[in-house]
Amino acid sequence: MALNKKRVVIVASLLSLLFLSIFWLVKPQLKNDNEVVEAPPVPEPTIKYGIVVDSLVTIEEKIGKNQFLADILLPHQISYQEIDRLAKKAKEVFDVRKLRTKKKYTILTSLDSLAKAQYFIYDPSPYFYVVYDLRDTMNVYKVERPIETRRMTGSGVIYTSLWETIVKNKLPIEVAVKMEDIFGWSIDFHQVRKGDKFKLIYDEQFIEGQSVGVAGVTGAEFVHNDVDYQGYYFEVADVDYHGYYFDGDARPMKKVFLKSPVRYSRISSGFNRARLHPVLKRVRPHLGTDYAAPKGTPIYAVAGGTVTKVAFSRGNGKYVKIKHDRKYSTQYLHMSGFAKGIRSGVHVKQGDVIGYVGKTGLATGYHVCFRFWKDGRQVNHRKLKLPPPKPMPKKYIPAFESLRDSIQLQLDEVQYLMEDELPVKFTEDNNSKPDSLKS
Repeated sequence: MALNKKRVVIVASLLSLLFLSIFWLVKPQLKNDNEVVEAPPVPEPTIKYGIVVDSLVTIEEKIGKNQFLADILLPHQISYQEIDRLAKKAKEVFDVRKLRTKKKYTILTSLDSLAKAQYFIYDPSPYFYVVYDLRDTMNVYKVERPIETRRMTGSGVIYTSLWETIVKNKLPIEVAVKMEDIFGWSIDFHQVRKGDKFKLIYDEQFIEGQSVGVAGVTGAEFVHNDVDYQGYYFEVADVDYHGYYFDGDARPMKKVFLKSPVRYSRISSGFNRARLHPVLKRVRPHLGTDYAAPKGTPIYAVAGGTVTKVAFSRGNGKYVKIKHDRKYSTQYLHMSGFAKGIRSGVHVKQGDVIGYVGKTGLATGYHVCFRFWKDGRQVNHRKLKLPPPKPMPKKYIPAFESLRDSIQLQLDEVQYLMEDELPVKFTEDNNSKPDSLKS
């Protein structure tokens, strides 16, 4: 009897242990009525052009030669009637006739068997894209991409050319244009030499992390022939100076005349009263300066004035002559063509494009022969002391000096990179240059 009682106790103990084991195993799955159960994470939707594309098929292409909107959309179940309705709706936003060859587009189609296009997105620029909603509403809207502006600095020591130095130092190529805009009235960039150097502070724009250009230069310094030139951007309320560069003494950088009628060219022949003519093979005075540049390079008016002649002659080819005032006139020879709207009697501003480099007339290569008149006589413009621009109004000088000092402190902190410190090794390859920089 005692033995049976002992067995009952042992069995009861074993059952208790088994129950406790099961309880502790099951407990994690038993939830209190008040306990919050976390939902599984929801996957992030895929968004492109502001549209959730997870339930759509994405087709990305480029517009082909002679391809119209109908050619693109008809294969995606969009009828002629729908395309016509879309084109009418799009006129006020972005006319479908402005679609251009080689520009990107995206079509988003439905996943069902019909695979009908739901959206057509035209992406012609880093700055914006256009959405054509092909659903019932046929809505059209343009989206500007957000631009991030970053304050940047750069510098360089010139060993061969300004362009090569900018490439070596991995600076945006627009820096070369900006530098010439600032210093083009003070420095003849055709005469930049080894050892010249520059530094600058500029604003670079980025879209989705990619650089899209230089918005402007705040301040710059250029050492040429051991002379230090500075330029500081200063906003002035006076209409004559709004958005202008001034030197350290508050004098406008912009002069009455540009140093050259073309950018990124070279002087192939100077002013010479006893030059051997390359075509006629006899000594004949060359009363101008030849700037060699690729065919089609823009030619700029070096100062404001009135066009007095747009003509062609056997020797000069196509040419333009401009009268600037009673004292000064300029002439531009051997053009391949004239800019739109250039004709006798038209007023042009300094920097306006008046024509394009060619070799019409008696010319052996592509260039513009630039001639300069003073008091009715042809003179060498590169040796003239030309009139200065109007000074900054005195009331703005204190504000300018404060800004100048602030910019100069920042420029002083920019270090020059020497040749062995450059981020890339440059290999001379003229074909890699933009057309505007080739010579």
